[in-house]
Amino acid sequence: MKLLTGNDLPTGDVVWWTGTGWSRHVEDAVDVGDRGEAIAQAEDGARRVNAAYVIDATATPAGPRPAHIKDRVRALGPTVRPDLTLKPADPNAGSWVI
Repeated sequence: MKLLTGNDLPTGDVVWWTGTGWSRHVEDAVDVGDRGEAIAQAEDGARRVNAAYVIDATATPAGPRPAHIKDRVRALGPTVRPDLTLKPADPNAGSWVI
């Protein structure tokens, strides 16, 4: 499984490609397969996202799980304070289509 991640251009937030837009929640991410680089280039060119790149992930019952620890931290937040992690059900965390 391949996911596309980057940073939201206006806010700098970590975002994940949903197939139609970007979300702050990795659970919303979709498998981009071999289209990831093309999507990243188009989204970067449209100035919707900064530094988009493709990562390896594993599908789990809770949603995609990034394979590399760096991307897990980007997806789930700090590893030392669980109270600071991004909560999937947090309505204030936002999910949007750009």
